[in-house]
This record gives sequence, C-alpha cells and structure tokens, in this order.
Amino acid sequence: MTSPLPGSARSTAPACLPPHGLDGLDPSFSRLVTAGPDGRTWHLLDNAGHLARLGAAPVGTLLCVHGNPTWSYLWRRLLTQATARAAAGGDAWRVVAVDQLEMGWSERTGQRRDVRQRAADLGDLTAALTLAGPVVTVGHDWGGAISLGWAVDHPGLLAGVVLLNTAVHQPEHLPVPAPLRLALRPRVLGPATVATPAFLETTLALARPRLPAAVREAYRAPYRGAGRRGGIGGFVADIPVDATHPSAAEVDRIADGVRGLRVPALLLWGPGDPVFGDQYLEDLVDRLPHADVHRYEGAGHLVAEDVDYAAAVLDWLSGAGAGAGAGAGAGASPTDPATQPYRPLWHHLDEQRHSGETALVEMAPPGGGGPRVVSWSLLARRVRELAAGLAAVGVRPGDRVCLLVPPGADLTAVLYACLRLGAVVVVADAGLGVRGLTRAVRGARPDHVIGALRGLGAARALGWPGRRLSTTPLPPAVARALGVDHALVDLLDLGRGVDLPDEPDPDATAAVLFTSGSTGPAKGVVYTHRQLAAVAVALGAQYDLGTGTGLVAGFAPFALLGPALGARSVTPAMDVTSPRTLTARAVAAAAAAVDATVVFLSPAALVNVVATAGELGADDHAALARVRTFLSAGAPVPEAVLAAAGRLMPNAEPHTPYGMTEGLLMTDVTLTDIREATRERPAGDPGGVCVGRPTATTQVRISALDDTGAATGEPTAEPGRTGEILVSAPHLKRGYFRLHLTDRAATRGVPGARWHRTGDVGHLDAAGRLWVEGRLDHVVTTADGVVTPVGLEQAVENVEAVARAAVVGVGPAGTQLLVAVVETLPRARRPGLAPAALAAAVRGAAPRPLAAVLVVPDLPTDVRHNSKIDRVRLARWAEGVLSGGRVRRP
Repeated sequence: MTSPLPGSARSTAPACLPPHGLDGLDPSFSRLVTAGPDGRTWHLLDNAGHLARLGAAPVGTLLCVHGNPTWSYLWRRLLTQATARAAAGGDAWRVVAVDQLEMGWSERTGQRRDVRQRAADLGDLTAALTLAGPVVTVGHDWGGAISLGWAVDHPGLLAGVVLLNTAVHQPEHLPVPAPLRLALRPRVLGPATVATPAFLETTLALARPRLPAAVREAYRAPYRGAGRRGGIGGFVADIPVDATHPSAAEVDRIADGVRGLRVPALLLWGPGDPVFGDQYLEDLVDRLPHADVHRYEGAGHLVAEDVDYAAAVLDWLSGAGAGAGAGAGAGASPTDPATQPYRPLWHHLDEQRHSGETALVEMAPPGGGGPRVVSWSLLARRVRELAAGLAAVGVRPGDRVCLLVPPGADLTAVLYACLRLGAVVVVADAGLGVRGLTRAVRGARPDHVIGALRGLGAARALGWPGRRLSTTPLPPAVARALGVDHALVDLLDLGRGVDLPDEPDPDATAAVLFTSGSTGPAKGVVYTHRQLAAVAVALGAQYDLGTGTGLVAGFAPFALLGPALGARSVTPAMDVTSPRTLTARAVAAAAAAVDATVVFLSPAALVNVVATAGELGADDHAALARVRTFLSAGAPVPEAVLAAAGRLMPNAEPHTPYGMTEGLLMTDVTLTDIREATRERPAGDPGGVCVGRPTATTQVRISALDDTGAATGEPTAEPGRTGEILVSAPHLKRGYFRLHLTDRAATRGVPGARWHRTGDVGHLDAAGRLWVEGRLDHVVTTADGVVTPVGLEQAVENVEAVARAAVVGVGPAGTQLLVAVVETLPRARRPGLAPAALAAAVRGAAPRPLAAVLVVPDLPTDVRHNSKIDRVRLARWAEGVLSGGRVRRP
C-alpha cells in the first residue's frame, strides 16, 4: 500500500547512479533497473557482469536488502569478497544489493510505502531480473523483515536466509526500543527523520568503532536535503507499535510465515544494538530454531560495519569449517558419547535416596553457624521437590536457568533439580567480575534467574534478563524491588508430593557453562546430558572416585560433580571469586569433615595453601595425611608447588590433569611422571609444561605451526612437532552457545567427528606425553622462526631473583623481538627496565636472545585462576614502554 508522504517528503526524483569515489565502492557494480506495473526505477549493486567476464557461472544469488536509513552501500564488502572468491576459483555467488524505492539512489516517487508494498516491490524487481534461484536473502534492520516477506512469498526460489540485527515481531511484554519511541512522536518524526538528518546521523553514530569520515560521507551521499529523506521518515512511520497499526497484520503474516521456513539460516548479531537487542534475536531463534547463530561481542546495530560479516556469510554458504571432517569417520568412534553406557548425573541421588550417610558438607554456609551437613536422603528429596516446584511455577524443559548461587548445598540442589527437570542450567563464574558476568548472562538470555540476594541485586541493577527466584525468603518490599516471584522454600512447598515429569532425553541440552574469560570474552560451552554424564564417568575412572569417596573440592565444577560421582564432597571455606583466599587450615578442616581421600585445588589456591602451611596443627596434618590423591588443574602448575603440596599430603600422589571448560579431563600426569619426563627431555626440545598422557577415552593430535605461527599442519600424533593441540573424547562439549564462527574455528580441519582445537600449543614426546608450550595467540614470530613462550619462561624462572616470568614478542610479525617481563623477589615497587644485574642473569638463563628485560610488581592474570598470564596485554604494554611511552602498570 502506498500513501502520500507529508510536506517536503513528497518530492519526486528519478533514480540515478551514485557518484564515483565513494569509499570502498566499485562503481562498476552499479546499475539501474525498471520494474513493476508502475515502471519504477531502482538502483542496485550487482556483480553479474563481473562474473560473466570471469566466465564463472553463478551457483546462486544473494538478494541483499538494506534497512533504514542506509542503502546498498551497506553490502559493498559482500560484493567485493564474493567477486574475489569467484576470481580465485571459489563458488561464484551473484550478489544483488538493492536500494529500496524512496531510498539510496533509487527513484523518489513521493509515496509512503508500507511493508506490504515494499515486499511486493521487491518481488517486482526480482521478476524483472528473472532470478531463477537458488536465492539466499540477506537483510538488515527493516530490510530483514522485507527480505523475509520476499522469502515467505517465494518458497520455490528460496535456498537460505541470512539476517543481521533485525526483527519481524515486537514481543508483547516488551516496549518498542526507546530510540524508536522517541522518533515516532508526532512532533519529532518529521523534524528528526526528514527535515534534518538527525535520524541518519544517530544511526551512523551506532557503529563500533566510529566509522571513518569517508564511510560516513558515503552513507550521507544519497540523503542530502529533506527532499531526498522522505523514505527515512516513511520507514519510521511504518513501525507497527501495536495491533492497530496498518502494517501490523502484514508483519504478523511474515512473522508467522518465517516459522514455516525450513531452509538453512544464519543469524549474525551485534549485541550492543540499542534498537534490535538480544530480545529480537531470541524471537528469531524461536522462529528459526535450526539457524546458525553468531553473536559478535562488542558489535552493535551496524554489525555489517563493525565486523567482517562478508567472510562469515561466504564461508557459511560454502560450508567451510562447519565441522569440516565432522561427517568423516562415520560409524562407532571411541570418542562418540553415544557408544558409552549412559546413566544420568542424578542416578546416585535416586539410588541413595533412603541413605542417611553424608552427601555433602558446606564449611562456610551463607547464614554462618559452622559446617552444614546434608545427607543423601535430604539432598535427593530436595532435588525432587525443587524440580517439581520449578515445574509448578512455569519452568519448562529447555528453558535456560541462570544460577547466581555461591558454591555449596543450595547450588548443588538447584543445579540437579534443573537438570532433572530438563531445564538448561547456565553457570557463569562470579570470578568473571561484573562486566564479564553481565556479558555472559545477557548472551545466554536466560528465561529464569535463581540467585542469592547479592546476585539478584546485580541482576536488577544491570538489567539482566529472566524471571527471578531467590535462594532465601526476602522481605516483601525487597522482593518487589528485585522482581522476585518465589524463594526456594516456596518451590519446596509446591513440589512436595508432586510427581516429576519424564526424564530429559540424554541428547537434549543440559548446560551452558561459561569459560573463565582468560583467553578472551567468556564463551558459553554447551553440554548435553550424555556428555555431562561422560565427564563424571571419565573422572571416576581416572581417579577411582565413587560411592563413599571423600572429596575436597576447592574448585566449583568438581564440587558440583560430587553427587554425580557418588562421592562425599565438601566445599572449603574460601572466597570463590578469589582462589588465593584458600588457606592450608581451611583445606585440612574440609578434609577432616568428610574423611577425604581426594583433594582438588586450583593452581592459584594451591599457591596460598602452600604459603600458609606453617599454620597447620597436629590434627590438620593428620587429616591431610589420610589423602591418597591430590589434583590441581586449570592452569600450569610449577613442579616446585606440586612438590610442596605433596609434602603437605605425604601419602597422596599429586596429579595435574589437563583440560578446559570444553572438556574437563583430557590428559593426566603425576609429579613422578613430570620428573621422569624432565629427565628424559632431549637436547633442543622446546620444553613447556608436561601434562602427561591422554586418558583412557581421549585422543590427542597436533596441527603443526607454519612460519606465521598459524596452525595449518595436518593433525598428527608424530612426536616432536610443535603445533596447536587437538583433543577428542566422549565428554567433549557439543559446541558453543550462539557462537557459530567460534564453533567453526574450533573444528577447522579436524580429523573426524568430535574433535576440538584447544587454542593451546605444544608437542607430543616419544613416550606419548603431551607438553603445553603456551597459547596460539602467544606465539612469537621472530626472524629466526616461531617461538613458543613457556619453555623460555621456565628457564628464566630458574633465576633466583625471579618469582614468575612471561616472554612476549614486540615489533612487526615475522621480525618480532623477544622480551622477558618478570615478577621479582623481593617484589618490585614499580614497573620498568630491570636492574642491570638482574637483566644479565635473566639473559644468561634464557636459551634465546632477549631484546629487553622488564620488571613489574604483578603480572596481569585472569580473575578465576589468578594464574593465567595475559601475554597479549603484556606484549602491548612492553611495546609501549620500549617505544618511549609512559611506564604504567600493565
């Protein structure tokens, strides 16, 4: 439907070609096409002529539709990259990027066109172009809804759908975004969208980072003067704010039709968009549940300007990396969890539901008052009642439930209740800090949040999504202020005596567990019930953990797995957000509480435990002497620290397993093994941290590094080859949550199904032991070749005055110079160049030349482990210092 535009917006003008010289736009892509019964003329960008000159037959067409107030310039990189790939012998995709009528360089008709008319206009254009399919629609902003309208109406041509920050439905419980509400006000609409370029300028300002001046000018070019901005105002006026709006019925028709689309779909999203936020992504995923989704942290509304979306689209179309090799190795694989016996995580709770024996002990419960002891019968009953209570208040299987509960009895009960119900638990460590936790929770988009008072206060203050439930009863005024509906005691009452629903499918999603954020923004790792069960099986088999084992869990994941192992577990008194607060006496007290034979501590906690060993009394030593197995993992553990811990637990075998959130146990090594491996190291070996041999159900391969430091080698088990570490096991994660590109990168060039690129670099030795040499991002490319940092750091740490060291590269890639940054004994008071004597000692210990030696009071580390050094940040700091910048702490 068309109607006159108000005022100066009624101006008419013919279509024309853009001026030459617009940044990044090849003018040869431009053409004019007349279409429709009224003979309207469109400007569009089209690479068909380029493909014809290359002699490349198109494999299909990408039909790209911009939104408001952009134009086809938005898609310039997609045209350029698609054409370049065709020229290089890749798939030849024709790209047709339109300027909608009244927009860009297309005809100004003086009519306001609603969404129904715009979808029909697009159909007229594709008919004029005689597009025969297959067609993949690509849309952004309003162009998303219009491209989907075309998709719904042309199922015979449609082969796929790509969407960038858009919407097809306004959720009833949410208001229209504030920027649009403001623009829709009658006194604002005309002045902001037509009479002035305010709406256009506001949109351009949403780019992250700020757009270059030449790009901003290119977007402004077709909208100079109110007479050319009528379409901008018309688009805003056509936003259906409620069911009475003239376009509401058409938008609803499109939204309903999207549910019926069965073609492949790709959703690329900038979560920092103040207009099309994650609530609209959630709606699209609900309508396109099969879609591949990638959220670009840090990107916003103009995601096409913020990131390299074009490569993502073209790779997705070609299937590159989408589990290349994932279909290989068909048939039973030893690392396929479906080949392993399955028992759900709660099976010990079912089996011991009448047992009065201790299931878990909480040494410092939230309410104080000393240790809290929970029996198997009480824990099993609480889990069943909570699961039934959650179902009673509307938590459904598949709902995401974010747990903001400190480690302890409440978290254990709630977690197992959610799993038993079939809800998906979302666990993000408080150690991520407010910013990291906010990013994780918003990214997971939970349906429900269960938290203690502190967590619920943060959720309210920071606008985290999800309905809220409290671990403890709150005063009515506080509950209202925090938006809390129920407390756990209410759920217990509702669930008492109520039957539970059927158990969830083993292959249903069970959990989204966020990484520590030590290697970039925290990522949500997706596990199924079967895969989580395989984690418990792997741990139990490797360390003989089972019914009756006393387990001290100084690391939250192990505390939560205690009931799944049938173990009697205890959480020691400590601040979980600061592992270094754990003391030797706290560990001894925890061990005594459950007669522990197994102790698990994080490396950072272990350092402080060793440092406070002098506080132990006779009873403490006796409790620790009963420990038979000691574990520390999550970051490299120095041999000296393991040995010191071994002296505290003289009858225990120290182990340091290697794993990650994506797979908690991949290899294992004992202190004895480490010493043996060190003795057997051949001359010239790059060194690193020996993490032992693969566990019984794990496979390890190495993808060798090339001269640029990239892992491009064919995966191999050949000893002595340094490269990226690849792992495979039944307990490996299923994937990442809404990080399609990260999933693809993690499975690039893998040798079969269920493999994961860890991002760590290392090598296998002749005895099959794995040595970790650092992170892929920390590899230094010198003029003499690729250098991994950990072996050099170990050599430097042999200097008596060095407490800890990091080796980084400065300068251009390929000619980088090595710099050592060290913490000293005693601790340096300020950062800067190392004293001459220390620098000479460090250079003498290092097996490679060092361009400089710097000292810092503290090396920058991650929050959760307090031990993983941020070498990327440190390299930037060192380069700044050595280039004459201000000397600040890194």
